[in-house]
Amino acid sequence: MADTPKSQIKEINISEEMRTSFLDYAMSVIVSRALPDVRDGLKPVHRRILYAMHDLGMHSDKPFKKSARIVGDVIGKYHPHGDSAVYETMVRMAQDFNYRYMLVDGHGNFGSIDGDSAAAMRYTEARMSKISMELLRDINKDTIDYQDNYDGEEKEPVVLPARFPNLLVNGTSGIAVGMATNIPPHQLGEVIDGVLTLSRNPEITIPELMEIIPGPDFPTAGLILGRSGIRKAYETGRGSITLRAKVEIEQKSNGKEVIIVNEIPYQVNKARLIEKIADLVRDKKIDGITDLRDESDRDGLRIVIEVRKDANANVLLNNLYKHTALQTSFGINLLALVDGQPKVLNLKQCLEYYLAHQVVVIRRRTEFELRKAEARAHILEGLRIALDHLDEVIKLIRASRTTDIAKEGLMTQFDLSEKQAQAILDMRLQRLTGLEREKIEEEYASLIQLIADLKAILASDEKVLDIIREELTELKDRFNDERRTEIVSGGLEHLEDEDLIPQENIVITLTHKGYIKRLPVSTYRAQKRGGKGIQGMGTNEDDFVEHLLTTSTHDHLLFFTNKGKVYQAKGYEIPEFSRTAKGIPIINLLGIEKDEWINAVIPIEDFVDDWFLFFTTKRGISKRSPLSSFAHIRTNGLIALGLKEEDELISVRLTNGDKEIIIGTKNGLLIRFPEDAVRSMGRTATGVKGITLSEEDEVVGMEVLEEGDNILVVTKKGYGKQTPADDYRIQGRGGKGIKTANITEKTGDLVTMKAVRGEEDIMLITTGGVIIRMGVEDISTMGRNTQGVRLIRIDESVNEFVSTVAKVEKEEEKDGEERAKPLETAEELPEGSIDSEDERE
Repeated sequence: MADTPKSQIKEINISEEMRTSFLDYAMSVIVSRALPDVRDGLKPVHRRILYAMHDLGMHSDKPFKKSARIVGDVIGKYHPHGDSAVYETMVRMAQDFNYRYMLVDGHGNFGSIDGDSAAAMRYTEARMSKISMELLRDINKDTIDYQDNYDGEEKEPVVLPARFPNLLVNGTSGIAVGMATNIPPHQLGEVIDGVLTLSRNPEITIPELMEIIPGPDFPTAGLILGRSGIRKAYETGRGSITLRAKVEIEQKSNGKEVIIVNEIPYQVNKARLIEKIADLVRDKKIDGITDLRDESDRDGLRIVIEVRKDANANVLLNNLYKHTALQTSFGINLLALVDGQPKVLNLKQCLEYYLAHQVVVIRRRTEFELRKAEARAHILEGLRIALDHLDEVIKLIRASRTTDIAKEGLMTQFDLSEKQAQAILDMRLQRLTGLEREKIEEEYASLIQLIADLKAILASDEKVLDIIREELTELKDRFNDERRTEIVSGGLEHLEDEDLIPQENIVITLTHKGYIKRLPVSTYRAQKRGGKGIQGMGTNEDDFVEHLLTTSTHDHLLFFTNKGKVYQAKGYEIPEFSRTAKGIPIINLLGIEKDEWINAVIPIEDFVDDWFLFFTTKRGISKRSPLSSFAHIRTNGLIALGLKEEDELISVRLTNGDKEIIIGTKNGLLIRFPEDAVRSMGRTATGVKGITLSEEDEVVGMEVLEEGDNILVVTKKGYGKQTPADDYRIQGRGGKGIKTANITEKTGDLVTMKAVRGEEDIMLITTGGVIIRMGVEDISTMGRNTQGVRLIRIDESVNEFVSTVAKVEKEEEKDGEERAKPLETAEELPEGSIDSEDERE
C-alpha cells in the first residue's frame, strides 16, 4: 500500500489572519488609492491618467481625442479598476469649479456646478491642459523612478516631476481606512512665492509664511471668515474654516431690496442650494422672500433673491447663512504620503518636501544631461581625430575587407573607443568639408562648456536652488492669475459697517406668537388718558403684543426666554416695519426652539464688569449674576439661569449692585428688599427665594428701585394707579409681601408692576393689538389699598384685556391739548389690612 501523501492543510490563527489581511488591505487603500503623494500632490489614479495621456501624445498643442480612448488605456495598462471610476476622476480634473487649475482640457459636456453629470465618455473628448504638461516636464530625462504595472508588462512612474507644487495648488480629498485627507486649493503665485522664500530662508516660520500664503483660494471664489482656522490648519495640519457666499444687496426703483449671490462656497451644489432656499420659504422657516430665480449663464453665477418691501435684507441674509449652504465649513486635513507613509503635515513641511523633491529632480536631470553631453563629446573627440588624420583613416578603411576589420583598425591605430570608431565609419562624406569641420569644432567647444557648467551645478547646492527658483518664477509668469477667494477679518463681523448705521431711538415690539419688529419712537404721539388709542400692530385673532421697549439701533438686545436661556441681537438687526405690520417671526432672527418664548428683553450698551442682571421667576425665585457673564453669546443661545421643574423666567433687570428690588404678584402683593440680600451667582445657578407665594399666586413683575420712584400697577381690565415707593417698607428676602392694590372682579388680576418717576410716558397694549400712549403724571397717585382709575377702555364682549405695559420716553403734547379727568374716582380701602401677613422665610 502506497504511503499517504503529507497533508497540505496549514493550521492558522483566525484572528491573526484577519488582522494581517485587514492591515494589508488598509495599507493598499492608503498607499495605492486614497492619499496623495506629498511630492506631486496626486493620487495614483490621477497620476496614471496624466501619464497615459502623455504616453498617447495627447498634449495641450495636439488635437482632442475621445475620452473613452484615454480611459481604456488607463485601465488596460495601469489602473485595474472600473472604467467609471477612471472617467469620473478625469471629469473632475476638467471641471473649473472643482480644480483651481484644471489638469485636463475637456471638450464636450463635462458636468456643471448644478450637479449635472458629464456626458458618456464615448461622446466627450480631452487632452492635457497646458499647466498639466508642467507636472510631466522632464519625465524623459531620468528625473523619477518607474515601477512595474499590475501585470508586470508595463512601467509606470512612481511620482511625477511636478514642476509646480500641485499638492497645495489644486488640493485634494480622499477617504482611506481610518484616515482621510482634505487639502484645499491655493493660488499658484502665492504658493510659488512661498517655495521661493523657503529656498532662501529655511528658518522661516509659519506665521511669516502666512504673510505670503494667506490662505486657501477656491475656484468658486467666495469669502473665508477669519484667519484663526487657517492658522491652526497651517500650524498643526488640521483645522476648520468658514466659507461664505459673496453677495450684494441692491435697491430697486420701487424701494424693494434684492439679494444677488455672485459666488458660492466651494463644492456647494447650486441647484440644491436654490432648492433648499425654496423649501425654507415654503415651510415658512424664512419669511420675507417674494421671488427666487437662477440667472446664471456663461458670464458667471447669479442667484437673485427678491426681498419683501417691509423685510430687512440683512436679517434675511443672516438667516440664509444660518440655514443654507450659503455659509459652510471646510475641514482642512493636510494628510499626505511621505516616503510611502501617511503623515499629517503643516504648511512649512508641505513646502519643504516639495522643494526637496525638486532638488532631486533637478539633480537627476542635470546628471542625465551630463551623461548625454559627455557621450556626445566623446563621439566628437573621435571625429576630430579622424579629421586630423583624414588621409590615413580613408586609406585604412579602403584597405579593410569588412566593417569589423576597419573598426578594429581604427581603434588600434588611433586609440579610439568602439563608439568613436563606429561614429567615424557612420560619418557621411559631406562632414569632410571645411564648413562641417567648423561645426564639429563649435559643437565640441560648446559641449565642453556645458559639461563644465553641469558639473558645477552638481557640485553646488545653491546653484541647484537657483535653477529651481528660475524655473518656478518662469512658470509663475506664465500661469499666475488673480486670487479669487477673499479672506475677511473675524468670523462674526456684520454685513454692514456699524458706523454707517444711524444711531436713533427705536421701539421694539414682540407679540405672544413671536413676531418682532422695530419702529421709530416718534411713531406714537401722546394721547390723553382714557382715549381710544391707535392701531399699533396688525395681529391675528389669537395673537397679541407681549413685549414693548425703547432702545437704540446700536444697543445690544438680550432676549431671555421662559426656559432661562438668553439670545443676543443688535437693535438695527431687528427689521423695521410699518406701524400696522406684524413683523417677522423671531425664530428667523434668533435660534430659539419651538417650545420656548421670549419673557424678557434687556437693552445693553456695554458689558461692564461691575453691573449685574437680576432675575425673578414665576415661582418667586431670584438670582443676581454679573453682566460680564453675558458678553459673548453663541448663535444658539446660552443658559441664563437654572430653572426648577414647572418654573419659568418672568423678569430680568439691570442693576449696579447697590439697589433695592421690588417684586409684585398677580394677587396684588409686593415685597421690597435690598439687592445684596441675593448674593452674586454664576450664570447657570438656580437662585434663592425672593418672595413666598401662595399656591394660586405667581409673580407678574420685578423692578429695581431708584430714589423718588413710584410704583405703577395696572390690572387686567385696564385699571391703574401709582403709589410712592416709600409706602412699602423694606422686608427681608423671602417674605410674603404687603398689599399694593385692591384686586376685585371689576379690576381683574394684576397684569404688571412698574417703577416710574412721572417723567415718562407709558404704552398700554391690549390683546386686540390696540396701543394707547399717555403721560405717567396723568395717572393718579393713590395709597396701597386702592383699586385705581380706568386707564384704557377695553371691549369685554370680545374678551379683550390689557396684555402689556411699557415705559417709553416722554413726548411733548401738541398746543391746545389738555389732560383728561379720571373716568372713575378712586375707591379708598382701609389702610394696613394685610400688613400682618408679613413673614420671613
